[in-house]
Amino acid sequence: MIICAGDKESFEFATPVGIGMVDSAINLTRICIMNPPEFILFVGSAGSYGEKRIFDIIESKSASNIENSFFNASAYSPIDNVVSSAIDVSKEIIVNSSNYITTDEKLASRYLSHDIGIENMEFFSIIKVAQKFDIPVGGIFIVTNYCNKNAHTDFMANHQEAMGRLSEYMSKRVKR
Repeated sequence: MIICAGDKESFEFATPVGIGMVDSAINLTRICIMNPPEFILFVGSAGSYGEKRIFDIIESKSASNIENSFFNASAYSPIDNVVSSAIDVSKEIIVNSSNYITTDEKLASRYLSHDIGIENMEFFSIIKVAQKFDIPVGGIFIVTNYCNKNAHTDFMANHQEAMGRLSEYMSKRVKR
């Protein structure tokens, strides 16, 4: 089953599950209870912490849920905040998920120092739900912006072209 966030990130080949970690977790859980898929593939946009370039397409099976306050030593979490369905995690690009978009370049570089390459609001919750139902999961992302002060402006400027490129990539990938 191919899923996406929905709203601006809807595709004719994907089922929307909601924007952010909460809505995507609730709606994907409902799907998994009513009609569990054999595999879940999430597609969507991502912000780059600096190494990945605009319109790069990244495939991953690993996600984290780390908030910016972690890097200021002003917060901690008792939960496992890095999850993966990959066999070899060392080759994975970790996708960080938060309901907030990073706009501080200095903080973005801190994610890179922890081997986290991009951010997407939903992917952590998608992996967590898939793991609860023992369903294999992965994600395909296209970079729309860097995580800096221009993140939203760049996201809006690049979004339409990015969605077209991601659709084209998926069309070619499915035909393989």
